[in-house]
Amino acid sequence: MNTVATFLICLSGSFVLFTVSSARPTEKPNIIVIFTDDQGHADLGVQGQLKDIKTPNLDRMAAEGVRATAGYISAPQCSPSRAGLITGRYQQKFDFDHIPDGPLPLDQMTLADRLKPAGYVSGMVGKWHLEPNGVSYRWGKEHLPGVAVKPGQHLAIPAKDRLRYGPGERGFSEYFWGEMVNYWANYDLQGNLLKPEGEAVQDKRFRVDVQTDAALAFLKRNHEKPFFLYLNYYAPHVPLEATPEYLSRFPGEMPERRRYALAMMSAMDDGVGRILKKLVEYGVDEKTLVVFLSDNGAPLMQTMIDTKPIDTNGWDGSMNTPLVGEKGMLAEGGIRVPFLLRWKGTLPAGATYDKPIISLDLAATALAMAGLDRPAELDGVNLIPYLTKPDSAGPERELYWRFWSQSAVRDGKWKLLKASEEKTFLFDLESDAQETKDMKDEHPEIALQLEKKLEAWAQGLTPPGLPKTPLNVQEKNWYKYFFGVGGEQGFPQ
Repeated sequence: MNTVATFLICLSGSFVLFTVSSARPTEKPNIIVIFTDDQGHADLGVQGQLKDIKTPNLDRMAAEGVRATAGYISAPQCSPSRAGLITGRYQQKFDFDHIPDGPLPLDQMTLADRLKPAGYVSGMVGKWHLEPNGVSYRWGKEHLPGVAVKPGQHLAIPAKDRLRYGPGERGFSEYFWGEMVNYWANYDLQGNLLKPEGEAVQDKRFRVDVQTDAALAFLKRNHEKPFFLYLNYYAPHVPLEATPEYLSRFPGEMPERRRYALAMMSAMDDGVGRILKKLVEYGVDEKTLVVFLSDNGAPLMQTMIDTKPIDTNGWDGSMNTPLVGEKGMLAEGGIRVPFLLRWKGTLPAGATYDKPIISLDLAATALAMAGLDRPAELDGVNLIPYLTKPDSAGPERELYWRFWSQSAVRDGKWKLLKASEEKTFLFDLESDAQETKDMKDEHPEIALQLEKKLEAWAQGLTPPGLPKTPLNVQEKNWYKYFFGVGGEQGFPQ
C-alpha cells in the first residue's frame, strides 16, 4: 500500500498543495523552459499588437497562466543571454559579455547541475551555443596553441572541445543538440537510448518539427521522474525556412520574410500545443511549470527590409512593436521579450504581471520548486511567491545590463540607458512615452542616483566597470535611427 504524505505550503499568502508518495517520488514539480531565438516582443497573439500573428496555443498558455509584460533577458544577443539563463547569474560576472567571450566556463554550474541532488533528470533540445565557436579567439589562443588566426578567419573547433563544453558535460543527462539538420544526441526520436556519449543524427525535415519531436521523446522517456526540459527552438532566427503547410496559414500580401517568420512561429506554437497535450496525457500537467520566452528581441535591421533570398542574413521577419530598438541594443526592443509562465493549479489563470522580471530568475525559481536552497551566487529570485499574487509589490531590486559599449539599469518605472560615455538617457517606462522621451533634464537627481547604482554594480563584473570604448558603427547607426542622435559622425557633445 502506498504511503502518501500531503503538505500545504504557504507562498506569500497563497497555499500550494504538494502530494509526495513513497512509491512515486516524482511528485516534485517539473520544469520546462521553452527558449525561442530572435522572437520579438510583439509576436504573440495575446500581446495584442499585431493582427497577422497566430499563436493559439501560446495564447491559451497565457490564459491558463501568467503573462509577464515586463519580462527581460540579460543580454540582447543569444550566447550571453543563454549563459545568464542557464546559470542564473549575470553572465558578465564570469566574463561572458558577448559571443566571442564563449564558451561557458567549465567552473560555472548550470541549472541542470544544480537540480541533480534533488533527483531531477535534465534534457536539452535544440540550440546550445555555449560551446567554443568560430570567433572564440580568446579561448582559442589559450586552448589551441600554435593555431594562427588571420583577421576575419573563423576558428576550426576540434570536435572533442565542442563536446567538452556541450550539454552532455554540463549536467544534462539526455540531449538532442543541434540547430538545422545535424544533431548530436544520446537518444532518438522514438525515445530509445543511443550511445551514452552521444552520436551523430541527421534529420532533414523542418527543424522546428524535429526539435518538437525531440522534446516529446524526452517527455516520453522521463515523465514518471522529476524532470527539467530545456527546449531551445532555433526559430525564427535566420535562415528562414518553413513547410508549405505552415506557409499556407498566412496567405495574402506581406513581406516574404514576415510570412516565413509567421510560419516558423506558428510551427513553434503547434509544438507548444503538442507538449501541453502530452503533459495532460501523462498526468503531470498540474505538476509542471512551463515557461516560454525569447533569447533577445527581433533583429529589425532598422527598417525591416524584405531582402531576398529569405534564407540569408537580415531581418528575421519578427517585430518588437511598440518597443523602441532591436537585437543588439539595450533599448527595450533588444531586451524585453515575450515571457509566459504556466503552472496550472498553482499560478493564477489569465493574470498579467507588470513588475520587472528577468531570465536570471528562472534558476532560483526552479531550485525553490525542487526544495533546494538558493546559492548565494545566484542573481535571480524565486518568482512563485510574486506570481501567485500579481497585484502585490514585486521584488525590491534593480535589473542591470552591460553589452558592447552600452549599459543600463531599471529601478521600478525608471530606466537609465548609457550609450558608452557619449549619451545618457532617462526613461519613464510606465508612461505612454516609454523610450520616446528622455527625462534626464527633468529629473537629474534620479539619473544621478541610477548612474551611481549602475557604476557600483559594474564594479563586481569581470572585467569591472562600465564601457568606456566609443560606440561601434552599428551601435551609432542604431542610436541615430531610433533616438535621433549620433550616427556616423558621432554624438553631439
